[in-house]
Amino acid sequence: MSATNPSGGPVSLPLAHYRELYRSGGNVRSVIDAVLGQLASVDDPALLIGDPLVARATKLADALDRLPAEARAGLALFGIPFVVKDNIDVAGAVTTAACPSYAYVAERDAVVVARLQAAGAIAVAKVNLDQFATGLVGTRSPYGMPRNPVHPTLIPGGSSSGSAVAVARGLVPFALGTDTAGSGRVPAALCEIVGVKPTPGRVPNTGSVPAVRRIDCITVFASSVGDARTVAALMAGPDPGDPWSSAPGPTTAPVRRLGIPTGIEAYCDAPVAEAFAAFVASVAAAPDAPEIVAVDVAPLLEVGSWLYGGPFSAERAVEVGEFLAAGPPDADPVVASIITGAMAATATDAYAAEYRLVAARRETSALWKDIDALLLPTIPTVVTPEMVAADPIGANSALGRFTTFTNLLGLAAVAVPAPRRADAMPNGVQLIGPPWSDEPLADFALRLTGEDPRSHPPLPIGPAEQGVVVVGAHLSGMALNHQLTQRGARLVAVTSTASSYRLFALPGTTPPKPGLQRVREGGASIVVELWALSEAAFGSFVAEVPPPLGIGSVELADGTWHNGFICEPYALEGAPEVTRFGGWRAYLEQR
Repeated sequence: MSATNPSGGPVSLPLAHYRELYRSGGNVRSVIDAVLGQLASVDDPALLIGDPLVARATKLADALDRLPAEARAGLALFGIPFVVKDNIDVAGAVTTAACPSYAYVAERDAVVVARLQAAGAIAVAKVNLDQFATGLVGTRSPYGMPRNPVHPTLIPGGSSSGSAVAVARGLVPFALGTDTAGSGRVPAALCEIVGVKPTPGRVPNTGSVPAVRRIDCITVFASSVGDARTVAALMAGPDPGDPWSSAPGPTTAPVRRLGIPTGIEAYCDAPVAEAFAAFVASVAAAPDAPEIVAVDVAPLLEVGSWLYGGPFSAERAVEVGEFLAAGPPDADPVVASIITGAMAATATDAYAAEYRLVAARRETSALWKDIDALLLPTIPTVVTPEMVAADPIGANSALGRFTTFTNLLGLAAVAVPAPRRADAMPNGVQLIGPPWSDEPLADFALRLTGEDPRSHPPLPIGPAEQGVVVVGAHLSGMALNHQLTQRGARLVAVTSTASSYRLFALPGTTPPKPGLQRVREGGASIVVELWALSEAAFGSFVAEVPPPLGIGSVELADGTWHNGFICEPYALEGAPEVTRFGGWRAYLEQR
């Protein structure tokens, strides 16, 4: 189930492909059997850990095939295969964390795996990683190094090496990884795919072997921002088993002010600096360009150096320090030296480091008063296996220069592919934002990649939620969007109405607002957004809607009806019609 990208390599088929396949009558068991067959015959012995999860996957596929149509429609990931980094539990399968002598059979699914299965997804394999998720290179595993499918002379990146390679090879549409120091982003850059790293705590870690438990993030790799965002949203939400998981804070502002690092050439090699400068120039030249703000990133990078250079590494020893100190024969020597060496840190060292980190969080938080997001290269250089062998610590540290500070500071990030360097090596950029900026970052990342957000399937609306279709000033980034985000609303889909509506610019409204009118003839499809919010929040939101606007029923292009903005007919008399623009945002940009 793979396709080919313009550069000749395989790419994953998007979630929308599977949705359309099943909508037209496709059989889940047939699809899953094909994926399992590809995995069983893959020509990379270092990719999987253990055999494909045939019995589990086929059982789930058969169960999905028996579901009635109405039940299938409620599953956002119906019949979609994915692979799991082997420090995340899948019930009945062995979890090794890339150390065979550590292995155990998981009694239950990790919370994220259970949530994705509840949405219809099917785990089909466990994949390789840097042992105990300690590394950014992908070489620290007794199972070998998965081959980089983009450039065979390079490492794949780690620690989520197998997850990134499986997606980049087109074997599955998405994969789960983890990120402590950059493991959900560095492999994305080296394999030219998308990596979404949530705000720490947004996605629970229950059922995973931790590296640094309080800052670990379970991440998503996919071939598009929209697909990765969908999966991350389905995994989100607190869980009692993870005391560091939490309900989301208020969504931050849309990305209108973009931070760009000064003196970037001091932190990366020349090809990366040149490629990054060209990318920034293209962003600044776009018609909807954000304000560009120069930022000194030295304080952030300094914080990042503490993750491996101080007692924070001792947190890795909480889980596996005694195990590694016993000298298991299959322990990676570099991993063992990092973790057991950190056990020499004292309680005084740990408290001093924590005090310093708390102070740094306060000091660096001032950055988000001036910018909404920071754009950085994902990796400062590229690395070969030979370079890792010659300098395992130095090569690893170099790869994490732009990634290690994010989780220590509680930030969100999205890594996306960027045009290749002048020497044809892979390249990537990342958007980093304050805590709970996950959705605004994803919105802006869609613009960076040129994706049409309407091409991605909507997220489900929960039983205790109400959907609302917004068409004007409440759209993402518009003047009244805060009335949704301050109530904890979440964006479900960017979509369109049925082709039976006309759009008008209401005169004398502040901020400018449109009026949507349903008609029997002469209508068109209008771009809208579907949001979901709790029933209580929906009630208070509706109470703020001023006349002549109101909340009625709006039909979307897929034939579903939702609560949404409508307008009293009298207000449209004499109002200029703007239907031809196809949506309110397009009208405002072109008027």
